[in-house]
This record gives sequence, C-alpha cells and structure tokens, in this order.
Amino acid sequence: MADASQPAHVRERPGGWLLLLCRLLVVFHPLALAVTASGALGSLSARGVAVALILMLRLIVVGFGMAAGRALQSLQPGAVSFAKAALVASAATDVFVYTTPYFPNNRPPGDTIYYVAASLAYYGAWLAYLTRSKRVRASYAER
Repeated sequence: MADASQPAHVRERPGGWLLLLCRLLVVFHPLALAVTASGALGSLSARGVAVALILMLRLIVVGFGMAAGRALQSLQPGAVSFAKAALVASAATDVFVYTTPYFPNNRPPGDTIYYVAASLAYYGAWLAYLTRSKRVRASYAER
C-alpha cells in the first residue's frame, strides 16, 4: 500500500474484485438501465405515470451507485458504507420492480421468483465481499 502522505494520484488504486465492482457500478449498471429504459418507454402511453416514476427512481438509484463506484475508485473515506447503501438501494429497487405490475416485463409466468433470487444473490454477494474482504478493509482503513 502506498504511503498516505503521497499525493492522491500516486496512491494505490483498487484492483481485482474491487475494481470489478467499481466498473459494474460506474459502467454496467447505467448501460443496463439505458437498455431497460429504452424498452419501457414504448409502454409509457399504456401504463402511464407509474412507468415514468419507476424510471426516475431507477435513474436516481443508478446515479447513487455511480457516485459510490467513483468514491470506491478514488479511495474516499466512507466509500465502502456508501457503496453498501447503493447496493441495498439497487436490490430494493429490483425487488420492487420484479414483484409489482407497474413496470413492463417479458418474464414467463412463474419466473419472477428466480429473478428476485438472482438479484438478491448478486447484491448479497457484493455486500458480503465489501463486509468481509481483507483487501477492502486494508484499502479504506486509514482513510
């Protein structure tokens, strides 16, 4: 680990799984939202304001996740707690979208439980990683 007295641009940057999480939060989640939103905009006239509100909620949650990813990348103090909160918000939003009829979907009947389980497993795995990882503790301990 680099010395804390060095300038920020010289300090060590996240790598491995932590870098993957940063990239998912900053790049993949916004792209996934863009694809989802483009498909949902077609049903805006049929489903009305509920779709627009859910899209705005998802936009806010993804923005929250992007900010958390950037904080993790730059080793900011409190970044791990921020990322955990962003992951919980994303998981809650996914569960809401999957279990309510307000947002359009093309899932076969009866498959919602699998989508919910996969989403919770994904976010739960990242939360467990942030909680238990020695690398994460070492990277953010002195900040």
